[in-house]
Parts: sequence; structure tokens; C-alpha cells
Amino acid sequence: MVLVLRYVDKNGEVVERFVGLVHVSDTLAFSLKEAIYSLLLDHLLSPSQIRGQGYDGATNMRREISAMSKKYLDVEDFFCHVTNVFNVIGVSFKRRDLLRHLQAEKLEQLLESGEIHTGQGLNQERGLQRPGDTRWGSHFKILDNFIVIFSSIIRVLEVIEHEGSTSNERHQAKYLLSEIITFKFVFMLQLMLKVLVMSNELNKILQKRDQDIVNAVEFLYITNKRLQDMRETGWESLLDYVSSFCHMHDTMIPKMDESYFLEKSKRKSSGICYSHHLRVDIFYAVIDVQLQELNDRFDVVSSDLLLGMASLNPVNSFANFDKGISDLAKALVETNLVETYSYVYSLVKLTLILPIATATMERAFSSMKQIKNEERNIMGDQYLNDCLVCYIERDVFTNVSNDVIIDRFQNMKARRGQL
Repeated sequence: MVLVLRYVDKNGEVVERFVGLVHVSDTLAFSLKEAIYSLLLDHLLSPSQIRGQGYDGATNMRREISAMSKKYLDVEDFFCHVTNVFNVIGVSFKRRDLLRHLQAEKLEQLLESGEIHTGQGLNQERGLQRPGDTRWGSHFKILDNFIVIFSSIIRVLEVIEHEGSTSNERHQAKYLLSEIITFKFVFMLQLMLKVLVMSNELNKILQKRDQDIVNAVEFLYITNKRLQDMRETGWESLLDYVSSFCHMHDTMIPKMDESYFLEKSKRKSSGICYSHHLRVDIFYAVIDVQLQELNDRFDVVSSDLLLGMASLNPVNSFANFDKGISDLAKALVETNLVETYSYVYSLVKLTLILPIATATMERAFSSMKQIKNEERNIMGDQYLNDCLVCYIERDVFTNVSNDVIIDRFQNMKARRGQL
């Protein structure tokens, strides 16, 4: 577990500092509380000054997605199939090269037919990577790529089915083919992508190092409205997307009121049709879980506070503060108005430290790959933590002279010689 503190310093500037990495035996609330308190006490920090806490949105912090997956096994099966497809194709360079070659062929055909156009930033190569297990936002790019290269994926699996080096590989490819060319899979693919694309813009904003609070509030409500609109009126349009995709890839479309054994016209595949009532249940469940995720992360208190801060929008109310709320805090300090407008300053500080971003935690975990690489894979927790602190907070350590470090190291215990 990574612990990061966000605070406003005496100059009115927002600061985020990596405190440390701590090993936890489980992710129960009590265990996390004990680990956090212990780490704070190690650094002589009092938890009494903490005004809020936030987590990275992982499923061990929020059980909604896991609970929905257990209730609707189709959701769990869907992501399992996506992961397995990427594992089967991505296991060898030969298969990845084949997928890349098929993508290039498909792109050339679309360009010749005029269905797509060339231009800077267009028609980028789509890659394969395993989706993360803990965050819906991490699945957006995965599912978007899956749809774009769907036909190429089918062709690679067909090649493996007939030319795989082992019977296990051939059977696995055959099974995955039978699963992903079904209406059930396509329905889940389009549903999950449509839900994730609505929140993707908000996810990117919340990952920025420098937060624009007003902008974040606006996109929060836009995302909520999009999800609500989809829940109320999006069913028919979703079915149109699914049906169009099925026609394009020769996937049989069952009748909405049927639930019995059928076969597709060109590819033989057996299975029970995705019954209408189950489709509707999952449609509402997926949207409701995403809405619940947003509501939990931005509860009534946080939302009201953010709305209050929106009134401090420099464009509308404070024309002199044209760089945002963070500059307002610094301006109050620089002009010695902190005491005069103490409530305003407290409101500004509280807003600036709201736990609305997880970028620092994400960067900390990414840094672990740089520190604990294959050559240092037996590094202990304490040594890893010390290295991470020095690496992540290197802007602080650049101001520490070598003489100070040597003196501290020398005074830790008696040594044979002086450094």
C-alpha cells in the first residue's frame, strides 16, 4: 500500500508528498487503518489533522464491481474471455506479428474503399495488453482496441485453431472463437465500452497532476447526466450498435423474446441465446454500478463543497485571479489576507486537498518497476521503500548536500573508519 499526503503549505501552494510504501497482509478496512496509523506515527505525524481520505478506486476498496460480477457471471466471463484472448495471441511474437500484419491489410482495404481517411494522429496501430483487474477506467482502451481489431483477432484465432503447435492451444483457440463470435459477447463488449467511454474523459481529467476543480466538477455532472440518459433512453441505440456489429462480422442475432438453442449461419456455434430479460438486467446493473461508483467517490458533502468552489470561478467572479483556485490561495497569503478572510481561506484549502486524484499513487506504483527490476527482484520492503522515497521525492533530495548525508550515515552507529 502506498501512502501519499496532500496539503497546502504556508505559502498557499498545493503539495503532494510520497510518505512511504507499507506491506499489508489483507485489504480489510481495519488492517488498512492500522497500517496507515502506524506509518503516520513512524513519521511523527498526527492523524488528528487529517481532513479526508481517498483511495485509488480499486475493487479491494470498492466492492460494487466485484459484487456485480458475482451476481452477473456474464460480466466476469466477458472480462475473462477478453484477457484469455490477449494471452493466447500475445504469448508469442509470431502471433503478434500476424495480428499486426492483418491489421495493416484491413487498414489498406478501408483506405482504398474510402471508409477511413489518412491524417496526423489517425489510424494508429492498436496493440494488445492485459486489462487491469481493479479499475474500470483501465479497461476503456483495451475494449476500444478489441472492437477495432475484432476481425483480425478472429482470423488469428482461426489460424491457431488449425495450426497450433499443441492440441491444447488448438482447443483453447476453438473455444475462444466459439465464445467471442456470439451475440452475448458482442452485447457485453458494446455495453461495457459505451459505459466506459462516458467516464473516460472524467478519468483523464482526474489523473492530471494540476487539478482544475471547476472543470472537474463540470465533467463530473456531465458524466452523471450521460449515464442517466443512457439508462433512460439508451437501450434501443445500444441494440442498434450491437446488431450493426453482428451484421458486419457475421454473428447471428437472436430474437429479443427467444431463449433457446440456435446456430449461426456460417460459423457453427452452439449455446443458449442471450435472453431478453437477462440483457436488460445487465444493462441496468452495469450503468447503476458506474453511477454508484461516482456517487460514492463524490458524496453529497464533497459535491456541495465543489459547487461552492465553482462560485469562485475566476472567469465569472474573480477576474483578477485568472489562473484558478490554487492561485487564489497563494494570493491570500501574499497579500496577508489569510486572517481577514479566514473562512474563505479554509474553504479554499479544503477544496484543494480534496482526494479527487490518484495520479501520485499511480506514479508511485509505476516507479516500483524502475526500482525493483529483474536485477533487484529480491529487494526487501524497507529497502524498497527507502529507494522509492529517494526516487519519487528526488526534487527534495537534490537540495540535501552529500556532506549532510555522510554525517547522518556516520552517526547512525560506530564504524571502523570515517567516511
